[in-house]
Amino acid sequence: MGNCCLIYNARLLDEKLDGPGAIFVIEGKIRAVFEGYFTSSETVKKMAESVLKEDGLENSIELYDAHGLTVTPAFIDMHVHMRYPGQSAKEDLSSGLHAAASGGYGTVVAMPNTNPVVSSLEEAMSIEKEAAALGLTHLFQVVSITKGFDGQTTSHLDLLDKKYVPVISEDGKDVLASAVMLDGMKKAAAKGIIVSCHCEDVTLAQEARPYRQKALELMKENGISASDYSQIDLGSFEDPEQMAKVVREIDDNLSKANQLLAVAENAATSRNIKLATLAGCSIHLAHVSTAESLREIAYARGEYPNTKITCEVTPHHLALTGDVEPEIRALVNPPLRFENDRKTLINGLLYGTVDVISTDHAPHTAEDKAAGSPGFTGLETAYGVCNTILVHQEGMNSKRLSQLMSANPARILGINKGLLKTGYDADLTIVDSDEEWTVDASQFYSKGKATPFDGKALQGRVKGLFIDGRKVFER
Repeated sequence: MGNCCLIYNARLLDEKLDGPGAIFVIEGKIRAVFEGYFTSSETVKKMAESVLKEDGLENSIELYDAHGLTVTPAFIDMHVHMRYPGQSAKEDLSSGLHAAASGGYGTVVAMPNTNPVVSSLEEAMSIEKEAAALGLTHLFQVVSITKGFDGQTTSHLDLLDKKYVPVISEDGKDVLASAVMLDGMKKAAAKGIIVSCHCEDVTLAQEARPYRQKALELMKENGISASDYSQIDLGSFEDPEQMAKVVREIDDNLSKANQLLAVAENAATSRNIKLATLAGCSIHLAHVSTAESLREIAYARGEYPNTKITCEVTPHHLALTGDVEPEIRALVNPPLRFENDRKTLINGLLYGTVDVISTDHAPHTAEDKAAGSPGFTGLETAYGVCNTILVHQEGMNSKRLSQLMSANPARILGINKGLLKTGYDADLTIVDSDEEWTVDASQFYSKGKATPFDGKALQGRVKGLFIDGRKVFER
């Protein structure tokens, strides 16, 4: 957009502001926020020119008419899988960051379960440099808690720099040995780095695996793809009664796996919180999905007030349950839960227990997903899902949604973003909060097309994205 950008005729929305106005950007920073109805550029342009004169500048001003749409701080995703390096068939930096821009994200935090695992400051900085060269969404690269996910070695953490690596994680699994996790947490605490925890007891996850594998075998034998989330038409089979028995067996195995994985999450949540209190580190609990885990988090905040405990939930855990057909076959880790869990998570968002909404964007090839690889593509549907479920259905204030998707993750990461405020980075998302649209996964920028929201009607769509005051995406 050039050195000076004026976005006018807009609804301005952040965690504290919701009203008409305009945003004036100079050199990638918000220089002024003008509140009021500016449907014509003339008045507000004069105001911007006065600011330039005050600053002793003579820059030309590039105008952007928002046509009454909402300007909000760009979303920040604390949990994505870019599959880079080593898994470019699933995603690469270009496809992933284009997907992020399409979803309105100005910053994403990429997990290290790549090939090879990202386990050094040099690797992380190299990836961040490559991402920056694309000129799209900003990217922070997470480093693993143990070197190469070996479950034992933490010496690489001694060399980290919070400026480039604000988060470490073993996401995709948890650190099995509590003593090793405690050591990693102590090193993170000394550097002010956040430990993001994939809370899942490793041994219980291993116990659950045979049940899920049995279900997948039955699905393959009977021509049921793990990427098909539609209701099975029993009438299309030669023996509907026999097929009904098979479906029940599939669901029974998945249910047994999910029960074990719920206990695995709850146990690991409790363990990791207690270890964090011993280490004195800041802990961020990833993809919380059970009511019991959320209650443990709420209790721990009262019990351990000196330990910074934050947590996130995903759009799919807010919108879907996985205890009945066909969603029980929508495989993801952690699994989709019961309706009580879903409602508890929503209440946690409404009343403050949950801090952040993160996508856990997990793209797969069509072949891998059909064979049962867990995870969904999420960057391009997140705003629509959350706006539909939380604002339009549950009555959440739009300012609270902005806080969950922008201001809170910015505070946790310690970055100068997330608010429409003078001096903040001009990463801005344009949304139409009322537009109704139908998800078409085939049109995703992401290489991963698997989403349980494909074909679903949503309300609220991202229309544009500015990074450092430059327009990088427009729909």
